[in-house]
Amino acid sequence: MTYVVTRSCCADASCVLACPVNCIHPAPGEPGFGKTEMLYVDPRTCVDCGACTTACPVGALKPHTRLTEAELPFLDLNRAYYEAHPHGDRTPMAFVPAPRRLSGSELRVAVVGAGPAGLFAADELLRHPGVTVTVYDRLPTPHGLARAGVAPDHQDTKQVARLFRAVEGQPGFSYRLDTEVGRDLQHADLVRTHHAVLYAVGAATDRPLGIDGEGLPGSASATDFVAWYNGHPDHSGARYALDGERAVVIGNGNVALDVARVLTADPESLARTDVSDPALAALRTSRIREVVLLGRRGPAEAAFTLPELLALASLDGVDVLVEEWPADVPADASPKTEVLARLAARTPVPGRRRIVLRFRTRPVRIVGGDRVAGVVVERSTPPYGGSAREASDPDGGTPRTTENAGATETIEASLVLRAIGYRARPVPGLPFDGTTGTVPHERGRVEPGVYVAGWIKRGASGFIGTNKSCAQESVSALLDDFEAGLLAAPVDGGATHDAPTRGVDLEGWRAIDAAERAEGVLQGRPRVKLVDREALLAAAGCRSRDGGVPASPRVTP
Repeated sequence: MTYVVTRSCCADASCVLACPVNCIHPAPGEPGFGKTEMLYVDPRTCVDCGACTTACPVGALKPHTRLTEAELPFLDLNRAYYEAHPHGDRTPMAFVPAPRRLSGSELRVAVVGAGPAGLFAADELLRHPGVTVTVYDRLPTPHGLARAGVAPDHQDTKQVARLFRAVEGQPGFSYRLDTEVGRDLQHADLVRTHHAVLYAVGAATDRPLGIDGEGLPGSASATDFVAWYNGHPDHSGARYALDGERAVVIGNGNVALDVARVLTADPESLARTDVSDPALAALRTSRIREVVLLGRRGPAEAAFTLPELLALASLDGVDVLVEEWPADVPADASPKTEVLARLAARTPVPGRRRIVLRFRTRPVRIVGGDRVAGVVVERSTPPYGGSAREASDPDGGTPRTTENAGATETIEASLVLRAIGYRARPVPGLPFDGTTGTVPHERGRVEPGVYVAGWIKRGASGFIGTNKSCAQESVSALLDDFEAGLLAAPVDGGATHDAPTRGVDLEGWRAIDAAERAEGVLQGRPRVKLVDREALLAAAGCRSRDGGVPASPRVTP
């Protein structure tokens, strides 16, 4: 028997370190680590000990005898990886670097950003005696996209929060949440009161389409839509047009697949997750029956990962289809095209909700009067095998009209979501490359005393675990500079700064977490998220920004 990785895992390498026979690759230090869609278990050398599944923070590993029918393709994926990458010259088992004995006084570091990159950086720093870390974030809650970006139907992936809770429990760790650099304090404050500042602020905005009609009501960012259904306090009052039968998602990465799944999911299945209550109420009354995903390039170049495509293809009660397979793309060009070609051959079931993947289609403009009515699209190459109407409406669905047959057409829709990538904002006090959307750096070093990690360092790419190796590189540069005497000592005896003493500390976050989980137990859910900032501050026992007293006392964890 062999163990099998069954999804896009967090790739933090916990399983690699736990494996006694070094059969999980690519491992840290090997080509491809942090770049592949997942890690893979070598079925030839796995000894069936189960150490990997115990170490995995997201439950991605299973023995092959317990795979569901939908998970069986992952057995072949794991095997195929080693046929292409034998790893005959395997490096020694990955090791944890020995803690450095830092010379001099205590090393005090500010980490800005409490998402995966920031917490992995804090973890790397706290491995070394004499280090204290304060993690700042503008939100009252930490964990970044692990909390507000992972889709609610991926509860296993959200289990990575267990890793973060372990980091939070280490000596020398502290939070200063609900505190924004550039508003509540300045970059210069952090530099003055710490040996070093490491920014891990991610990429908080989306990329615009740059086409006419993008600003119409009913046209929105998938980034904002994801934040809304995940209970992000900045989006708790958002409203989306769910009263039509069709939505169009422009883009075909993993975020686009997430949005399509949520829009077509049975609301009662979502009710067992941590989806936000306002979003759940809206989805219960949604009339959307079809979601069309538009990709500019062909099926072989689709940006979504193979594990996410396999999960999509195995959905119950939802037809997942590919519209008009390009004649010039061999179905067996790659494992991804093999799956997509099978979807293209599916026969729709009348009456079912559906997700339609459409390739080589470019949005030209969004049309409508006082709100979105549709998207005018253009084929990059002529389709083959029938008209768009015949291919997409086999059971008489909502009609689509054609303009200049073979050139452009209008896809009728009441909701259009753009999902073409994340982009970072400039960081006050730091240089910024507007082309790449990153802070210029060398191995994470902006200058001695200032460092970056995560998407603000490398752009919006990689997976949750990619941030671990990214943070390790940046922290290594920071420690090198400290040992070389390049970091200035904090002033004012290490006091934080002169800003008002407020914000959510570690105990405040634990109180929020306990309150959400307690309500979740009552409703049979993992947690019920507090989505209003004032409610979050009240649960934390903190004063609101207007100085008001919290509505309820802090909940004891």
